[in-house]
Amino acid sequence: MRARRNAACFGGRSMHAAIVGWGKCLPPAVLTNQDLATFLPTDDEWITTRTGMKERRISHVSGIELAIVAARRAIACAGLRGEDIDLVIYGSCSNDEAVPNCASGVQRRIGAVRAAAFDVNTACTSFMYGLSIGTSLLRTGVARTAVVIGVELISRYMDWNDRNVAVLFGDGAAAVVLQSSHEECGVIAEKLQCYADARDILRVRGMGTMYANLGVPFGQTRWDFDGQEIFRRAVHGMSEASLEVLARTGVGLGELGLVVPHQANLRIIDAVAKRLGVERERVFLTVEKYGNMSSATAPVALVEAIEAGRVAPGGWLLMPAFGGGLTLSAHLIRWGDRVTPLGESDAELPPCPKSALELVEEIRAQKRAGEESAGRFAGLEFV
Repeated sequence: MRARRNAACFGGRSMHAAIVGWGKCLPPAVLTNQDLATFLPTDDEWITTRTGMKERRISHVSGIELAIVAARRAIACAGLRGEDIDLVIYGSCSNDEAVPNCASGVQRRIGAVRAAAFDVNTACTSFMYGLSIGTSLLRTGVARTAVVIGVELISRYMDWNDRNVAVLFGDGAAAVVLQSSHEECGVIAEKLQCYADARDILRVRGMGTMYANLGVPFGQTRWDFDGQEIFRRAVHGMSEASLEVLARTGVGLGELGLVVPHQANLRIIDAVAKRLGVERERVFLTVEKYGNMSSATAPVALVEAIEAGRVAPGGWLLMPAFGGGLTLSAHLIRWGDRVTPLGESDAELPPCPKSALELVEEIRAQKRAGEESAGRFAGLEFV
């Protein structure tokens, strides 16, 4: 039955994009719930019961630096060199630069001299959308070997006075290497969608040129975050998208080896698993130690699942995600034969001389210096 289904749905020996390398980069500075309680009206119990989060990482370097280390580790894992890469996709909503794009910064440092490079921003789903784009370009022969990165430096854009969002997010990066293959592996089916009618319920005011026209310094932010509506939309969107890709391919819930969801909030993850009928034991979690790293969340979880031995050769993985916009996705992935690295990279971040709390206090001080400009948010009309 499996062979007949595959041949019918996927055209026999059509081209696929196998995931052959993986790597992550987590900043060393850990911001705990107790740290947050030193400047927010909160405590460990309040945060943990509502989010499932205990810690998150704060970066002392740029997003591009995080992405470079993750990409180098993924390339080494694949047994390749930088010059073997002909496509670099950088998924993020907290880009270091707009022109030139951030992907070119990674491309130059990894030595991918003949590669194409571009950025993707669909907020928390940026890596997943990038994975779809990279897979499509390999399937059509435009590229043969791609590195897809999910990276986020949310700490620089956080409103650290708002406990509803400040407790949720952290920094990090992860990457995978895709390579053209005739084996049926990699992304087998996906669903991409956007609830644009509700795009204003998760908005970061201050990230974009429209704010500069009002004299608001870039990075001086206020967050619109309707937690209840985000929860409802996220659970519905990820569940329905997941069920659609399973139905489309004929893969049953019992065949899934692991579900690796976007780690926005433990309550959301549990609600999605319940609606899908998947027990917690088959859901891989990183939310407790990393929080929500936006576009880096899903790929970091994927890398850690592989490292923990939770991904089996030839196994089926389901990766649902949700983000600002409101974007959503679900990817059904069939893993290849290899779950161990072919090589290792010596890429490392420079030492961090400060604690996470010290880094956050510096960011908070910079934002306080621009609070006078922040008052101009009130007269801004949105589209």
